[in-house]
Amino acid sequence: MTRLIKPAGGLTRRNFLNTSAAGAAVALGAGILGGPARAQPKRGGTFRCAKGHGSTTDTLNPGSWENGFMLALAYGIHGYLTSVGADGSLQPELAESWEATPDAKIWRFKLRQGVTFHSGKALTPEDVVNAIQFHRGEESTSAAKPLLEAITDISTEGGDTVVFTLSAGSADFPFTFTDYHLAICPTKDGAMDWQSGDGCGPYTLVEFQPGVQARFARNENDWNQERGWFNEAELLSIVDLNARTTALISGDVHAIDKLDLKTIGLMERNPNLNIQSVAGNQHYTFAMSCNKDPYTDANVRLALKHAINREELVEKILFGYGSVGNDHPIGQGQRYYNDELAQTPYDPDKAKFYLKEAGMDTLTVELAAADAAFPGAVDAAVLFQNSAKAVGIDVQVARKPNDGYWSDVWMKHPFSAVYWGGRPVEDAMFTTAYAAGAAWNDSFWENDRFNELLVTARAELDEAKRREMYYEMQAIVNQDGGVIIPMFANYTFALSNDVVTGDSMSSHWDQDGERWMERWSFA
Repeated sequence: MTRLIKPAGGLTRRNFLNTSAAGAAVALGAGILGGPARAQPKRGGTFRCAKGHGSTTDTLNPGSWENGFMLALAYGIHGYLTSVGADGSLQPELAESWEATPDAKIWRFKLRQGVTFHSGKALTPEDVVNAIQFHRGEESTSAAKPLLEAITDISTEGGDTVVFTLSAGSADFPFTFTDYHLAICPTKDGAMDWQSGDGCGPYTLVEFQPGVQARFARNENDWNQERGWFNEAELLSIVDLNARTTALISGDVHAIDKLDLKTIGLMERNPNLNIQSVAGNQHYTFAMSCNKDPYTDANVRLALKHAINREELVEKILFGYGSVGNDHPIGQGQRYYNDELAQTPYDPDKAKFYLKEAGMDTLTVELAAADAAFPGAVDAAVLFQNSAKAVGIDVQVARKPNDGYWSDVWMKHPFSAVYWGGRPVEDAMFTTAYAAGAAWNDSFWENDRFNELLVTARAELDEAKRREMYYEMQAIVNQDGGVIIPMFANYTFALSNDVVTGDSMSSHWDQDGERWMERWSFA
């Protein structure tokens, strides 16, 4: 057996920050690199966080989670086999260690002892098996289903070990269980019980009003006493940007996400606030349904990719808090980022060429957008409309309501604005959103060569060969894929200056990897 991790440490990988030479968060306000933010944490208080996400259609079903509100809720109340640390490394959580056979086809995860759910029930291997099985099978509609398709069998050993057998080797398999959908819930009547909200995370769920708020109380019996510092926490869904900002400035909440980048300079001057900007794998996209005309034609897709001015979007939508994207979802800080791939430019002549290749002189498309997709999405759509005019493409912007955007517009409208938080490893990102038939393949794109490489690269243990495959996959998505990715956006959020954070800020998701509930405290 090949030992991959010990209980005392993490499996180190590159930090996924991509804008500073040291790979650290960019600090923009007083107190970020000193003062209260580096004080020792202490227990107590009620912390309130307002998120620019949340929908009345949200449920506690982990297979359906798709926004930041539910992600923060999930990490607050649930436990996971593994987690991504603030430094980007893989960390043990409910699994204290794991090991694999040399071909990486059989993985054994040894569970931590003494873990109980909020109800008092002890964690068992059967709970893990049923929680993972929930996302598998023909009837599953879970967004995590593609991540688990390589599993052929799940069994238990010795009362403390779960064994996963794969159809082919997977070098990054332990990272799979960091996916926020794969919460470990208790077993009831032989199946996973997600309805009760019972978890084994640092907080218990006190109240849940979808699209409105959730309230939490500290889990006094948490197995890890070095987390969960607040007595209580409240999570508010305030999608309206002005209302969210006002709530922070007035002191009604202690933190907000998705700042108004147009006015971030004014917030920086407020001595009571700390502004954070963290570069990671978050990217903003325009997804085209490749199963619907005119997007079935790769030439049309290329015409649209050359009709967007990426630098203008980074300047006017991100105000510099991000970088230009190249129509694939792999961030510059990731292990197999293709730094040899030519950048797709704004080029009206090329766009016209591809239109003609598609047999067209002009094109009219409707682009659906709402600021629930990402801050400034509607303005970004208008900028796209303006740049495309020079090509003979009429991008008609259809502004949609914020509430229900993810349930009513995303993956239903053939051309829509989308945000993606990215994933810690290339395989997870590609498997979740680009593999043929994946539940969240929001462009309904299929490419035989890509899908072949996806399976082969996952099992390849030779670093050089694996890198070559991922380079090719990025090039395929860039040229043939159904998603325009014009920009990678920093995570920007603000805290009141009495909030204590760690020395490093996770770039895995927004707001410290959405693990603020367990990591932060009051000074």
